[in-house]
Amino acid sequence: MAKKISFGGRILMIGYGSVGRCTMPLLEKHFDMPLSNITVVDAHDHSHDIERFVKKGVHYLIQPIVPGNLEATLSKFTDKGDLIINLSVDVSSFDIMVWCQKNGVLYLDTCIEPWANYYDNTSIPEEQRTNYYLRHHLLEAAKSWPKNGPSALPTHGANPGLVSHFIKEALLDLAKQTGHNALEPKDREGWAKLMQSLGVKVIHVAEHDLQVTDHPKRPGEFCNTWSIHGFVGEGCQPAELGWGTHEKRIPENGRQHQVGCQAAIYLRQPGCTTEVRSWTPVGGPMISYLITHGESISTADYYTVYENGKPVYRPTVHYAYHPCEDAVLSVREFQARGFELQEKIRPLNHEIVDGIDELGVLLMGDFGAYWYGSQLSIDEARELLGPDYNATSIQIASPVLAGAMWLIENPNRGLVEPEEIDYKFVMEICRPYLGPVVGERSDWTPLQHRNVLFPEPGLDLSDPWQFENFRVRR
Repeated sequence: MAKKISFGGRILMIGYGSVGRCTMPLLEKHFDMPLSNITVVDAHDHSHDIERFVKKGVHYLIQPIVPGNLEATLSKFTDKGDLIINLSVDVSSFDIMVWCQKNGVLYLDTCIEPWANYYDNTSIPEEQRTNYYLRHHLLEAAKSWPKNGPSALPTHGANPGLVSHFIKEALLDLAKQTGHNALEPKDREGWAKLMQSLGVKVIHVAEHDLQVTDHPKRPGEFCNTWSIHGFVGEGCQPAELGWGTHEKRIPENGRQHQVGCQAAIYLRQPGCTTEVRSWTPVGGPMISYLITHGESISTADYYTVYENGKPVYRPTVHYAYHPCEDAVLSVREFQARGFELQEKIRPLNHEIVDGIDELGVLLMGDFGAYWYGSQLSIDEARELLGPDYNATSIQIASPVLAGAMWLIENPNRGLVEPEEIDYKFVMEICRPYLGPVVGERSDWTPLQHRNVLFPEPGLDLSDPWQFENFRVRR
């Protein structure tokens, strides 16, 4: 029996791309409310995609949100006690959250998004184009927000979001497997000390999208299984990673931040040109992109152990993303064009004929490696929601649904991050939409199959878990 929740307020969804169109049927299934209480404001015309829901009462408006019409748009469609689900690109999450705090409106997004022309704007200092800086700016502003104000849950999609809950389940699994205390910690400090006691040094959000199509990418075309504009935007940001206390040295082009918690660093190069070695159970060893993601910073921060105010333990954390093969080719062409997006973009749905999206967390350290996550196939995705959806979109939309339900049950928590909410609540709602959720131990390390054809300089053979061992040098 699907968990349902009653909601007497209104919902404003901003954006109706690949995630929005997958979230809507989940809202219909799990929210006990008339669809006429839902409005979608969209910058692009997706009338055909949303038509069946408009017939059931959803209001649909094609109108880009810009700084000049933000407040008027939000106040027209929401009031105190209502909910905004921001699934857009190029609309400031920060500005919407500030408005929501003043007006008593609940808020959810999948990343802390700035206004347009930010990520690739070289007139903005490098450090300020990072997710670390966007998060720091938000955390600082939230210090002045009303105590017990309306709940705001940024960065709660698949990753960032769902993967934070995977980490907690993986830690408890590892504790049982290795004979450690497997009692669930009660607070942040307890979770951090559990991770420290297990000897976790590195965490990859290790995703290998193995979905394949019968209509391959053409020259001059960018294809992907989720938001192309979202992927390109984050791919143009500096590569970022939470920086562990076990690391011996900062990378040559790495930079530390001048503000905030100091839990992460960035590299002076785009994420879509930064490659790292990683592993998933079905896909096996992979060369993946180190794309910046919010969980790289918030996870490293959350699991830091302090003594006398100084960090004595912190894991290295980053995204290791191997998109579907059509997207890999799209990224290579995008790089060759000097980071100018191709003339045609094509989200992949109906043309997918096989494969899974293998999305999980790879914990590495003294125990070896342990991957835990979702192996949702395209066939299972279509059985769940129908032929219009792929595995990737459902993996993102189900934690959006869970986050929205959590907000309604916890409306007065102010700003919260995924690591701070009840992982069991989220997993109960998401699990039916994730296909097999599995954990698998491995003896893989980034030093395997190295020095095969030619010697590789710079490897640290004394500690496989140093970042420079993961990094691919071309």
